[in-house]
Amino acid sequence: MGRLIIVSNRVPSPRERSQPAGGLAVGLKDALREGESLWFGWSGKQVQLHGGDPVPRLDRVDNVTYATIDLTPLQYEGFYQNFSNGILWPLFHYRVGLMNYSRTDWKTYLAVNAMFARTLLPLLRPDDVIWVHDYHLFPLGQALRDLGVKCRIGFFLHIPFPPWSLVRSLPGADLLLEDMQSYDLIGVQTPEDAENLNHSLQANGLDARGQAFPIGIDPDEFRAQAEKSMEGPEVERLEGSLRGARLVLGVDRLDYSKGLPERFRGYEALLARYPEHRGKVTFLQVAPISRGSVEEYRQLRRQLDELTGRINGAYSEFDWTPIRYIITRPLPREVLAGFYRRAEAALITPLRDGMNLVAKEYVAAQNPANPGVLILSHFAGAAPEMDEGILVNPYDPDEIADALHAALTMGLAERRTRWQALEQEVSSTTAISWAADFLRALEAAPVAGRS
Repeated sequence: MGRLIIVSNRVPSPRERSQPAGGLAVGLKDALREGESLWFGWSGKQVQLHGGDPVPRLDRVDNVTYATIDLTPLQYEGFYQNFSNGILWPLFHYRVGLMNYSRTDWKTYLAVNAMFARTLLPLLRPDDVIWVHDYHLFPLGQALRDLGVKCRIGFFLHIPFPPWSLVRSLPGADLLLEDMQSYDLIGVQTPEDAENLNHSLQANGLDARGQAFPIGIDPDEFRAQAEKSMEGPEVERLEGSLRGARLVLGVDRLDYSKGLPERFRGYEALLARYPEHRGKVTFLQVAPISRGSVEEYRQLRRQLDELTGRINGAYSEFDWTPIRYIITRPLPREVLAGFYRRAEAALITPLRDGMNLVAKEYVAAQNPANPGVLILSHFAGAAPEMDEGILVNPYDPDEIADALHAALTMGLAERRTRWQALEQEVSSTTAISWAADFLRALEAAPVAGRS
């Protein structure tokens, strides 16, 4: 195999290139260690360009060359904000009603993908293996094929793939699916996603190319981070502030797909139906803001503010506050690892998720002698792998309340038995195995660019 070429919407920032923190960067860390590699994508910057395509900036760290390009403000708005995140993101999370389609944005999306292909082309070699990531770049494979690229090209979708009955609501969905025929292999997170993708392709007379490759984490590294963080000042401060209360933890980006209002109502139902937990348990939700300029996200923040005020107003005591939430900034990954280990329960209730690595991080962080309990939505991509947790329907606050009560009253023997099964799963499906399995399957796949 020649060089591995990673293409994603965003390239890791300079500070992440030696110490990766983002999910994709962590997942690809080991794949990038072998041989020479190149990672191509958007720099995160917006600039005004006056004619022509941007020139990639090259930066080498060890054996990896990072090639970044800038977008214009109009490209950023049409390609990234409006089409990728304003249309594809809600659609692929089963929220068709939040789509706001514009043909201008569709054309910009295609044009930016074509620009990505043109600027990547001079950096390629004939024996490269190209791995394209996520919904921003569905048409990129075909754009590369149109330029004569014949090497292997694989694609991985990190978010869910909905049924054709939903996908077809996108104008031009059939054209996107045709473009995806340019990929030799299409990876998704779960068998359900693969089934939905392949049915959509076949419904349009196209070959099925989807396979499930569930992504994981580096459990050994995360476990070591959690153990180290338990001795750190942040966990000590958290411990002191809890004043002996048990901790339920939620960690999510602020997004309508994460089921945060439903989660807050479930915790409220716990306090209403199981008063013995009042004053004895604190719910901490970490939800850093992203896409804060989008109206749906501003509405979500207002909704959470109102729910928090209502619940704390109804149940707070002079020395106890039921809900705390951090919504303005992300916590460092190593600090979160310690918080996971400290928490008696993790409450993870997405309405729809590609995988949800928070669930796997929580399991990896636990103390084997006294593990906490994972409460997970049926609609997380990780749920089929992690049914030894307590699975809930996030739309039912009483079911969440019952799960919280069960977790907070569960005996040590049952907690250990559940955790051991979960830990075995997290340790067997890792970031390393995910990348290796996909690349092995891509190497074996027929190449779409050759006759």
